Amino acid sequence: MRSKVELFEAIRRDARVEGLSIRGLADRHGVHRRTVRQALDAAEPPQRKVPQRVAPRLEPAKALIDTMLREDLTAPRKQRHTARRVHARLVDEHALTEITYSTVRDYVRDRRPQIWAEAGRSPQEVYIAQFHEPGAHAEVDFADLWVVLAGVKTKVFMFTLRMSYSGRAVHRAFASQCQESFLEGHVHAFEQLGGVPVTHIRYDNLKNAVTRVLFGRTRIESTRWVTFRSHYGFDAFYCRPGVEGAHEKGGVEVEGGRFRRNHLVPMPVVATIGELNLLLAAADLKDDRRRLEGRTVSVATDFALEAPVLRPLPGEAFETGITLTPRVDRHARISVRQTLYSVPARFIGARLRVLLRADEVLVFDGKTVVARHERSRVRGGQVLVLDHYLEVLARKPGALPGSMALSQAEPSPVW
Repeated sequence: MRSKVELFEAIRRDARVEGLSIRGLADRHGVHRRTVRQALDAAEPPQRKVPQRVAPRLEPAKALIDTMLREDLTAPRKQRHTARRVHARLVDEHALTEITYSTVRDYVRDRRPQIWAEAGRSPQEVYIAQFHEPGAHAEVDFADLWVVLAGVKTKVFMFTLRMSYSGRAVHRAFASQCQESFLEGHVHAFEQLGGVPVTHIRYDNLKNAVTRVLFGRTRIESTRWVTFRSHYGFDAFYCRPGVEGAHEKGGVEVEGGRFRRNHLVPMPVVATIGELNLLLAAADLKDDRRRLEGRTVSVATDFALEAPVLRPLPGEAFETGITLTPRVDRHARISVRQTLYSVPARFIGARLRVLLRADEVLVFDGKTVVARHERSRVRGGQVLVLDHYLEVLARKPGALPGSMALSQAEPSPVW
């Protein structure tokens, strides 16, 4: 079937070559003589006129709808009028039952942008494409991740640092989003990248870094976080709170979902978080070969340009754990973040130095490590090692069968 442009071209050609009359051209091509005259006047068919539809029942409601839409100028984003809510209010509050929802919907769709424009605002956020110098910027965020950990479906948290220029990303899983995990994720990422972004890293307002959000982009940062930034020599850029600021670090926001879909479906089945992190590291290496949308070279090729300009790592690593000095109770346990951990019984009553890291608890007597535990996330729980009680059980053998330390040791492969 010929298009109208092709029809017009054929009519103009027959008139030019054969000199046919308007009637003759109309008969040959099976069209009205009005169409022939249009073709002879211009090679391009005229635009079809859209009839202006009149909705007389809407007229008394227009002022009411405009008032509702103007209320939205100062309303919270999630509590603005939808077309359906506008229609419901017209029916419930003004008894305008003859107006259909589709009529209200079409009017709201056209009128809302006009009202916002009259107020000098836009109902839609305008985003401006950004350019990033190699090695200058990065973005950080945590993403939820479900895994089958030691046979149990468990939610863990995936730390992600993404370089803004190349798209190179480093991922690491933690049992929680505590400050120790936050700092350890940075240290791991910096070591994998071989340096630190030279300008700034973008964040939302994580409690691990920000203790209070002030006016604009001013923040009160935690002392430990400021010390960490000073040690590695980078600045923090804090995005606007809430959904409005998500686009300011859109690269890492999208990265979390992309990485999950491509590498973590179905749910990984692992025995430990350490095993999970080996899977994440392998996936990071695989992603170096991919190309970002609109790019002609791989992520690894782009990262090769920014790796040399990263700020060098400091001479000594930053200790991401925090130091505590709990006292050992009469059951040879110390309390750390509402969880009890065992230590050798000979330290009952003493104060020991504890280094609490993201995934482990180290207990020191002076400079000697006397106990090492995997960090527990169970408040009120107990993590006991049978070896810590052997010297006591040698004197009280009858206490062994019913001891909690034995009940925890029995499922272990070591036992």
